[in-house]
Amino acid sequence: TSVSEVKFTRHALEKFDSLKRYGFHIDESQVVDVVINPEHVERRDNQFFAVKLIDSKHALRVVYEKRKGFLVVITFYPVRRERYDL
Repeated sequence: TSVSEVKFTRHALEKFDSLKRYGFHIDESQVVDVVINPEHVERRDNQFFAVKLIDSKHALRVVYEKRKGFLVVITFYPVRRERYDL
C-alpha cells in the first residue's frame, strides 16, 4: 500500500484540528504510517483497527476500510499505550 492509495473521510480530516486542541499534533503522514506499518491490527467486519506508538505514553489508533484500489481512513484517535500492550 502506498501513500497515494490512502484517502481520508471528511470526519477524519476534521480530527486533525480537534486533536490539536487537546495537545495532540498528528499529521496525515503519521496516520498513513500507522495504516501501512502498524504494530497491531484488528478486524471487525469490513473495518480495520491499526495501532502504533506515537510517543512514550500514547499510541495512535486508526480505523480504516479497504475499498477498490485504495484505503479510506474513517477516524483516528490517541490511546494509552498500555491498553494495547505496546
